[in-house]
Amino acid sequence: MVKEVDFDGFSHGVVDFFQDLEKNNDKGWFEQNKEAFDRLVMSPARAFVSAMGERLRSISPAIVADPRVNKSIFRIYRDTRFSLDKSPYKTHLGIFFWEGRRRKMECSGFYFHLEPPRLMLAAGIYMLPKSSIHGFRTAVVDPGSGDELAEVRRKIAAAGRYVVGGEHYRRLPPGYDPAHPNADLLLHNGLYASLDEPVPGVLFSPRLVDHCHWIFADLAPLHHWLVTFLEGGQDR
Repeated sequence: MVKEVDFDGFSHGVVDFFQDLEKNNDKGWFEQNKEAFDRLVMSPARAFVSAMGERLRSISPAIVADPRVNKSIFRIYRDTRFSLDKSPYKTHLGIFFWEGRRRKMECSGFYFHLEPPRLMLAAGIYMLPKSSIHGFRTAVVDPGSGDELAEVRRKIAAAGRYVVGGEHYRRLPPGYDPAHPNADLLLHNGLYASLDEPVPGVLFSPRLVDHCHWIFADLAPLHHWLVTFLEGGQDR
């Protein structure tokens, strides 16, 4: 069992830790600084997951917030098997709160990405399961769900600060109308909206939960649309 503690914010040392790790990305340095990693990164990250999960349930009651590594907290170790970059450690902290009955990365959710000097917050799904692509395209152009998605995009655009991502393909799939209002989404294999900003001062206080909740609430309509799509069996 992971002991829950109150979230008081990250310390300023978390910025120094990740910047030092970027300069010294090797096993020897990391092992020498393992105590600092646990104290500056993991301990507050676990507390943040618990506190943020409680707040997110006001947006999405079924959200999963599990303060364990490989659950809500992504592991620090990189998978270098298929990468030319053999650096063993990630230079960021990734946290994911998801909703749905699928495997974690096949669900929509809310994402926290701290990579000093930047913080990125997002909602949606980074990459749809391949079995969902056809159903996603159908939902995008459907008069009902497609219109709902268009309204979601208008709401996010009205907030004025968010970027919609997930475009992957270069050409529209055959058989779809390029004049459709949602035609640009037919190039996507994922769908998410995000805000990338300099590390805010609230990172170092309990008010980080309020800051993230406010942004996640703006992006929640996209998350809810995706949950309805993925959980509704429309991709089968």
